[in-house]
Amino acid sequence: MKLQLIRNATLKLVYGGCTILIDPYLAPRHSLPSYTGKSPNPLVELPCSIEDILDGVELVIVSHLHSDHFDSVAKARLPKDLPILCQPGDEDTIGAAGFLDITPLDDSVQWQGITITRQQGSHGLGPVRAKMGSVMGLSLEAPGEAQIYWAGDTVLYPPVLDQVAMIRPDVIVTHSCGAVWDSDLIVMDAAQTVELCKAAPLATVIATHMEALDHATTSRADLRTAADAAGIAPLRLLIPGDGDEISLGA
Repeated sequence: MKLQLIRNATLKLVYGGCTILIDPYLAPRHSLPSYTGKSPNPLVELPCSIEDILDGVELVIVSHLHSDHFDSVAKARLPKDLPILCQPGDEDTIGAAGFLDITPLDDSVQWQGITITRQQGSHGLGPVRAKMGSVMGLSLEAPGEAQIYWAGDTVLYPPVLDQVAMIRPDVIVTHSCGAVWDSDLIVMDAAQTVELCKAAPLATVIATHMEALDHATTSRADLRTAADAAGIAPLRLLIPGDGDEISLGA
């Protein structure tokens, strides 16, 4: 597998011989409103051109419809005949943007020899969860590839730990910026990411969704400091920069 962090949650994944784009957020820097009043979003530019990002993409996965996961630029620039996987309930909105091949992921699908399975997630706990709405994580399996658990926009809560224990993934992708809404944590922060690393001692954890939005509270440096203090080896917790590529064997 080869994983390229584009920016925020946007990943370009080469897996099982296919190229998958996850949660495309393609807006120019400072072109969207602030979440906190600190700064327009996104905070940084894309690390490469949209043409390069879309080159070779065969499948798009949209985990939920928040604007930092599927924005107006993505809706305009993605070819309308690209197949899209989404969570049930989002297909009508995506179809209204002109997309023609949309599959709600209720449970598990087989696509080009890859098994893609929906996993639970909670975009915060308590009242903020209703405000954030439904989200999903994913697991991916293919012959000869590392098994991936992509947590998505979730905090660390018992179902995530249960899924990790059941799946026993080789690679875990987290959203680790510690984003806050109404003073409530809505994705993992440094402490939760470190806890997840400890819960999956044989997995390589890749922390993404960092340093792109103004409601984030955890930087890459914060996460590395916390991991070092907890004795998490650098090769067990990878914290890529925007545009970085990571290649991992089976």
